[in-house]
Amino acid sequence: MSIRPDIHSQTKKTIYNVYNFFKMVANNKEQPEVANFFRQCQERTAEACGVSLSTVQRICKESKIISLDVKEKLGVGSSKGIKFRSPRKLYSRDKPITKLDDFDSEEVRRVVHSFYDKGEFPTCAKILEALRQKKKYEGSKSSVKIILKKLHFKFKRCNDGRKYLMERSDIVAARLKFLRKMNQLRTNGDTRPLVYLDEIWVNQNHTGRLIWQNQENTEGLKGSTAKGNRLIVCHAGSPSFGFVKNAKLIIHCNSGSTKDYHSQMNATIFEKWYLQMLMNLKEPSIIIMDNASYHSSLLEEYPKSNSRKTDVQQWLRKKNIDFSPVETVDELRAKVKLAMPREKIYKLDQMTLKMGHEVVRLPPYHCQYNPIELIWAQLNGRVAVENSTFKIADVEELVNKEIDSVTADDWAKYGERCLKLQEEDFHRAALRDKILLEPIISSIYPDDSSSSDDDDDDDDE
Repeated sequence: MSIRPDIHSQTKKTIYNVYNFFKMVANNKEQPEVANFFRQCQERTAEACGVSLSTVQRICKESKIISLDVKEKLGVGSSKGIKFRSPRKLYSRDKPITKLDDFDSEEVRRVVHSFYDKGEFPTCAKILEALRQKKKYEGSKSSVKIILKKLHFKFKRCNDGRKYLMERSDIVAARLKFLRKMNQLRTNGDTRPLVYLDEIWVNQNHTGRLIWQNQENTEGLKGSTAKGNRLIVCHAGSPSFGFVKNAKLIIHCNSGSTKDYHSQMNATIFEKWYLQMLMNLKEPSIIIMDNASYHSSLLEEYPKSNSRKTDVQQWLRKKNIDFSPVETVDELRAKVKLAMPREKIYKLDQMTLKMGHEVVRLPPYHCQYNPIELIWAQLNGRVAVENSTFKIADVEELVNKEIDSVTADDWAKYGERCLKLQEEDFHRAALRDKILLEPIISSIYPDDSSSSDDDDDDDDE
């Protein structure tokens, strides 16, 4: 009986120990008859261990490759320092399907909310089944757990001891604040146009995911790669009149290790474009933007958590806040925190007010409320179809062409769709809070929430 070649490291070690023992006996000159019997150490080891000769030979060869230095220190006959490698597992595990775009991620969020609207509490198993029916999702329950974690859902313990999947409270609050503001504008009959802005990047190799080719890849279009230069496109528009005139900004970015355009756009570039865009508006407007870092420079800078003690002391002196020289940096930071306003005051928001406009901030991770996201999706799809040269100049020409092809009717159609979503979500949030969520939540403190990804196993049966 022989053992398969990919045997475990511990088994290899045992066989090698037997081989070393037989080798030691074979070198014993006091008992020549016994020594002669064990002269063929590898053959005797194979017989004793029930493995093939080739297995023993391979283990001996591996021992020489792995631990030459160790054997020089511990002696030729010693195997104490040798660490054999275990074979790699032959089975392949399916990769989790968690890479979703903004619209698919939002679809997951809406699936979770739909359970609350029906008076049910969602579990990963229920969400997975709903996604398979609605979006033909091919992931597993573990993939759904990862997606929910990215969307900042957690299992919270309620007053009956059970755990329910709940959205992070600050995201819920930001969403309600936005929806309530938009509802008030509509209710009050505010006639100011809503101007939405956003950025998108387009890679020079941007194309469809699947391309027909022959087996040798010698015919048909070449497939896209993740590398290459890219364009950052920044624009603004309104369902009332379409794109803002002369507000288009296209930035060329060289290829690099980063995959996110947010790292290649900064507050200085955006602020310059933003001021020019405001000057192109013909009437007072309501500007709706997200909370990207370069949109959110504070009106006044405050010491960071990693600021030096001397910098914190200097800031406190500037604000005429008393402190003692013996106070530690943690005590000084606590005084800074008390002096900070409860709500952040953004530089661009104040600048916008001075120019006769108003800023409304989108809630985090809610791109579905912004119609320009649908414009970008339309542009992305058309560029992917028409991009055949994969040259950055041609891609820029396609981008300009598709932006020019967007009509005021497109803006009105997408604006109406987003408006409908806002109204539906506003009314559902109020009903959900009153009928379903309020009775089960026992605490608003985050420490009472479960952070384990496996805490929902009991609820998924």
